[in-house]
Amino acid sequence: MNNPFLIGEQVYLRPIELEDRGHLVQWLNHPEIQRLTLRARPLDLDDETDYIQGLRQSQTDIALLIAARTDDTPLGCTGLHQIDGRSRHAAFGITIGPAQHWGKGYGTEATRLMVQYAFDTLNLNRVWLHVLEYNERGIRCYEKVGFKKEGLLRQEHFRDGRYWDTHLMAILRDEWLAHRRGDVQ
Repeated sequence: MNNPFLIGEQVYLRPIELEDRGHLVQWLNHPEIQRLTLRARPLDLDDETDYIQGLRQSQTDIALLIAARTDDTPLGCTGLHQIDGRSRHAAFGITIGPAQHWGKGYGTEATRLMVQYAFDTLNLNRVWLHVLEYNERGIRCYEKVGFKKEGLLRQEHFRDGRYWDTHLMAILRDEWLAHRRGDVQ
């Protein structure tokens, strides 16, 4: 493992380095992945350089690379954003890069690691996210971890010639603790 920050069974999370730019640009520009994000313009290496350097100064963002424990293969990236220390909440985001790594549980494990970090280390009370209605794989992942649908932003996102709804999902600290104990409601 290369500079692990959070460690799971299949994956570990580590700080994003400038050397990771190529992977991030490739993943985030890929049409299948880009369709699942809220981004509408392509990224280049300079964009990623600026983003990674900005993370070092940010008091409200933590972004980590997801890597395979077996061989350090970069699998994706995840993060907590808009961290609000007073109201104790943050936005969550995740991308699993290469399609050959989809459906193997890496995203679910990375999501669990980040949510646990948010509650157990950062002392947050709420972690929330926006997910497009057609991202069924993402919605299943979030629900497995304990996120619940809280609201609907109707026709909030334009893509592929039409408007799509965006689900607002969140998990509260008490729900996370109950989910970990198996007291799922």
